[in-house]
Amino acid sequence: MLARPHKGVFWLIDGKIWAVPFDKQKYEYGISKSGDSYVHRKIWKEIKPRKCRYSYNYYPRGRVEITSKNLCILYMNPNIGEEYINEIMKKFGLESVEKIIYDNSSHYRSYLDIGWKADEKR
Repeated sequence: MLARPHKGVFWLIDGKIWAVPFDKQKYEYGISKSGDSYVHRKIWKEIKPRKCRYSYNYYPRGRVEITSKNLCILYMNPNIGEEYINEIMKKFGLESVEKIIYDNSSHYRSYLDIGWKADEKR
């Protein structure tokens, strides 16, 4: 568990949470430039599973945000069940989550969702 809460992004891959807590020294693009898919896409190139042939938007994914009042909000694909909340909290150093927003917008849509299309930028 991290010493303090971290913002970041995550994916649900083969039943496990692949977490990327933002560290200013490692991920200079921790703040979303044009929607969270921008950050997921950039980081995917560095962390995707070995020999993975899928685009960053194939797997269900989400984001951890920490507000200016130090409240934690999770934004994530509806296919990520509540059984993963504790694992997400541990990987991002969270003591509590104030709000969970299940988002089926194009930012979080995955192969499990109707209307999903692979992003050609891998």
